[in-house]
Amino acid sequence: MARILIIDDDTNLRRVMRKVLERAGHTVYEAENGLRGMEVVETELPDLVVTDLLMPEKEGIETIVELRERFPSIGIVAVSGAGGVGDRGPLIDAELFGADVALPKPFSIDEFLSAVDASLSGN
Repeated sequence: MARILIIDDDTNLRRVMRKVLERAGHTVYEAENGLRGMEVVETELPDLVVTDLLMPEKEGIETIVELRERFPSIGIVAVSGAGGVGDRGPLIDAELFGADVALPKPFSIDEFLSAVDASLSGN
């Protein structure tokens, strides 16, 4: 299966996403912000990065831009609860800057796995 990096400052959500992905057979790495996430990308070269948008140190849009510039073949799923229910503005920005899939929080396990599969399969 795939090697996936989860970048999110919410430790609990990161752990849940990790468990879901590991149960689906993926190898999973974690980072608490985009700065640490890019360090993990450089050493582990994942197939896919799942990144939150609003984080300390280095936020998601900056991370997406850097991933697209330096590692264009890595799939990207952006997740965010920013803007409130029904406001997809930050997620639209994430897609414009290179995310393959943008998923609003909260999301179901099925929605999450579908987004991951879509990004891994090239949309």
